[in-house]
This record gives sequence, C-alpha cells and structure tokens, in this order.
Amino acid sequence: MITQEQIQTVIGRTVYDRDGAKVGEVKNVYLDDHTNEPEWLTVRTGLFGMHESFVPLRAARVDGDRVDVTYDKAMIKDAPRVDVESGGHLSLDEERELYRYYGLDWSAASGRQSGDGRGPVPGQGAVPGQGVGRKTGRSGDRGTSEPGLPTQAGRSDEAMTRSEEHLRVGKERRESGRARLRKYVVTETEQVTVPVTREEVRLEREPITDANRDAAMRGQDISEAEYDETLYEERAVVDTEAVPVERVRLAKEQVTDQETVSGQVRKERVETDGDVRDERERRGRRDR
Repeated sequence: MITQEQIQTVIGRTVYDRDGAKVGEVKNVYLDDHTNEPEWLTVRTGLFGMHESFVPLRAARVDGDRVDVTYDKAMIKDAPRVDVESGGHLSLDEERELYRYYGLDWSAASGRQSGDGRGPVPGQGAVPGQGVGRKTGRSGDRGTSEPGLPTQAGRSDEAMTRSEEHLRVGKERRESGRARLRKYVVTETEQVTVPVTREEVRLEREPITDANRDAAMRGQDISEAEYDETLYEERAVVDTEAVPVERVRLAKEQVTDQETVSGQVRKERVETDGDVRDERERRGRRDR
C-alpha cells in the first residue's frame, strides 16, 4: 500500500502490471475524502498516452523508480473511462463502476458518509497540476465535492466511449544496396588504315640522239654488264601509348516514388437492442 509520504514520489513513475509488463506513467493520485489515504492512481494509457486509466492502490508497491500493481495491462487499459481533471473528484457512480470492474467489494466500503470537506493535505497540495486529487464519499449526494476543487458533474455511467484505431505510417531509412566503381583491362583488336609507299622498277628506253651519243659510246663496243638498283618500301609499324580519355565517378541522387501500404485497424461499433432511436439519424432527417 502506498502511503501519503510516497505520493509525490509516485507521480511520474512507471507502472508495471502483475506480469512485469510496462503499462504507463503515473499522472495523478486520488485520496479518500474520509481516510485521507491514497486509494486510486491514474496511469497514462492508449495511443500517445492520451488516456488515463484508474488503478486501485490496494496492494500496490513502490520499488525504486517503478510502481507494481496487481492487475494485468489489458485490464487496466480497458478500465472504465472517467473524465476527471487533475485535482477533481470521483462521483459515487463512477467509483462504484470502478469497484465493480476491478472486482472490489463495494458493500464493505459503502457505509461511509459523503465528503466531509477536508482541505488539501499539507505539503501535498491537491491543486490542479500537482497530480493529487480527491474522490467523493460513497453514500452522499452525487454533487458533493471538496470546496475549491473541480467536481465531476453531469456524467452518466450509461454512456460509453467508442474508440477506433487509426493507421499511422512512418518512414525508416535502411540500406537498400551497394554500388562500387572499379576499372579493369580488356584487349581489343583495332584496325587502322595507313598509306605506305614502295619503290618499283620499270625499264625505260630512250633512242640515241646527238645529245646522248657521247655517253652511249663510252666503254667497249660489245661487252657484258650488270647494274644493281636498291628498292625501298614503307611498312606499318604498330605501337601503343596510354592517353587519358575521360573521368568517371559515382554520384547519388534521390528519387521519390509513391508506395501504398496497408494495415489492419480495429474499430468499435455500437449496436442497440430493442426500440431505440438513433439521435444522429433523427438530426439528419431534421436537417433535410
């Protein structure tokens, strides 16, 4: 059982269920108007911790930075919704419904009278924002509340809250692949046509004339002779040289695609038995 001295240290701690599963953060502690002892705490539950669920402090235990309760997480999250602002009061009907839900004995506690107007506990001021509230007595009027503190009025336990799950889509950055730049050598056959020159021999004859007669009459009249002529030609010579042709690098760019995702969500539906008229349908007909 959590004592008054532990109230302020409990606010903001993490609640764990009977199986050791994390439930949420303690938001408020509610005191009994008659005994001035802590009796309920509220814990943030639901998506983004937007809801507060009431949990009995009976058998609750503070262990370091955690608060251990004797109920499982699912039961706590499904507890009846009570819209009590910080520092407010639980109505009799609301508290009775919480007793019924958690299987607590209401008859053993219903003999007390309604709230006795006790002020805030010194040093633990039950003012909005400090996380300490009070609840009404169990046999007084519904509107009875502690002076100076907000009360819960106009609620009916016959109303229920319909909830549904919404699909939340996020994005994560992960590795999709790798790219590597490398170069290697291949051998190819390349053909190039180049002009080459060669010398050829042809026989030229010229008649004896007065101009060349003296040169023709030199030497013996009749003799044998040989004359050699060296011929030249060009041949293609192949060699290679390495020359730079281009620079290559890897570059990344972002491309945005449209991807459709789907998921299953749960939605609560409301149905009625008997002769019940839907107020929303009646308003729709009136608007037409």
